[in-house]
Amino acid sequence: MGTGTNGELKYEISQNAYIKLVLHSLRHKTTSVNGVLVGRINPKDESIVEISDSVPLFHSNLSLLPPLEISLLMIEEHYVAQGLSIVGYFHANERLDDVELSGVGKNIADHISRYFPQSPILLLNNKKLEALSKGNDRSPVMQLCVKDASKNWRVVGADGGTKLLLKEPSANVVLSDYISSEKWKDVVDFDDHLDDVTKDWLNPGLFN
Repeated sequence: MGTGTNGELKYEISQNAYIKLVLHSLRHKTTSVNGVLVGRINPKDESIVEISDSVPLFHSNLSLLPPLEISLLMIEEHYVAQGLSIVGYFHANERLDDVELSGVGKNIADHISRYFPQSPILLLNNKKLEALSKGNDRSPVMQLCVKDASKNWRVVGADGGTKLLLKEPSANVVLSDYISSEKWKDVVDFDDHLDDVTKDWLNPGLFN
């Protein structure tokens, strides 16, 4: 890959991938939740990572390895036929004022980055999410974290808004509508699926 460090990359997330992750965090407001980003390197521009889908993972015991390993294998197996793979990690903290990335989150993100070195972490910014209904901010309600030259995760600062892009500019408007209609109640994650296999972690009907 000819783009050098992660700091030079841009990450473009599709509306559905973005909204699904935020709705998952809203369904489990009192706990930490996580998920994975699915996508690929843009074939025409290697400086862009396209995040075309997302999969909500867990809302309890985020650090348990066996369920995590099972879920990652199933996700990779499903998406490989579409030419897609796991390209990043999403995390939402339990406390609204907590903007730090947990050790558990870093460990899972480290695991993903071994297979996809350009992978980012998207960390939910609860303050931006709360402010969504009050304004017309079109920027993502997530903070972008990438690995620096020392292989440590860091939040991308002032230029974060130019590094993490919403593919559809109106995504926050659609997200606000879904929040108003309590669409978050319909989100299924891997915790739900492992408890009841009839619940589909792909959430096929979520945006119908």
